[in-house]
Amino acid sequence: MRKIVTILGARPQFVKAAVLSRVIRRHRLLEEVIVHTGQHFDKNMSDVFFEEMQIPHPRYNLAINGLGHGAMTGQMLEKIEEVLLVETPALVIVYGDTNSTLAGALAARKLHIPVAHVEAGLRSFNMRMPEETNRILTDRISDLLFCPTQTAMDNLQQEGFDHFKAEVVLSGDIMKDAVEFYSEHIPAEENIVSKLRLKSDDFVLATIHRQENTDDEDILEAIFNSLGKIHRDCEVVAPLHPRTAKAIEQFGILTDVTVIDPVGYLEMLQLLQHCKIVVTDSGGLQKEAFFSKRPCLVVRPQTEWVELVQYGFARLTSAKNLYDEFSKGFEPLDHSIDLFGNQVGERIHQQLVSFLEATSSDEA
Repeated sequence: MRKIVTILGARPQFVKAAVLSRVIRRHRLLEEVIVHTGQHFDKNMSDVFFEEMQIPHPRYNLAINGLGHGAMTGQMLEKIEEVLLVETPALVIVYGDTNSTLAGALAARKLHIPVAHVEAGLRSFNMRMPEETNRILTDRISDLLFCPTQTAMDNLQQEGFDHFKAEVVLSGDIMKDAVEFYSEHIPAEENIVSKLRLKSDDFVLATIHRQENTDDEDILEAIFNSLGKIHRDCEVVAPLHPRTAKAIEQFGILTDVTVIDPVGYLEMLQLLQHCKIVVTDSGGLQKEAFFSKRPCLVVRPQTEWVELVQYGFARLTSAKNLYDEFSKGFEPLDHSIDLFGNQVGERIHQQLVSFLEATSSDEA
């Protein structure tokens, strides 16, 4: 049984890894060692996901958080390298676009361990976003690239990946598997919609956490002013990311929207399935809104999930135009369109096994 190491650090990665970990345990062809960098360390942003999504608890928790990008990535690189030297895996899996992603890929590459990047090829083409830097660098040093969309495949081709020694695979989006599976496993007695006394299809679900929004006082204030105007028409429920909560307090921004603590994945699915519309700057929540058949306003000048905008399931907006975009509403849309594939976890697992078998043959 070949050993693989999975590097995780942030909420969206826990969601994606839950799908693949479940497939790995079912087939029993690979041994998975999970490393949690600690990038998201708050219980509501981390521990609850391992508990309710039944992800095996990490063998290693590096507890690295609360630092600047350079310090955080550097410390992660150092500690992950120590783990890899002990575990000597046949392959390292990284997800998405966080500092944990880049540190995990770099540590493996320096030790000549193959890297698999799940959610490869995404581009916002905004180099001011730290996530964009992480994506580009991780893709370039990965051996196996799992692209969620044809657009992601096209991005890598345009960047010359046809000439690199890497396997590029159109896998589909693993988050679709997560939404489909966990939507059927929500305990009936744990209903956050009833707990918050919300009316189904009559509230707005809003999440804001991107640095380009939270670190600029004028932008963040404009976002919450717009959300406040929306709140007067339709209740706005905002699970507040720790970074956003800290910025609101630091800037002295007042808001009358319904602010709640971060919620677990199953509660977030409930809110998604019962809200009227989603307002977010999160990449993952844009797709989860689509999978939950809810329209989405994206408070960013661009998105890496261009298909959602292209087909009208999401619209980009600025902070100041947010209320006007909300007032326009959305036309009924066909959510049955296949944008993100099916049985993605199984497809990725099969490709991982095939890659490792080929690697073993080459070594022999």
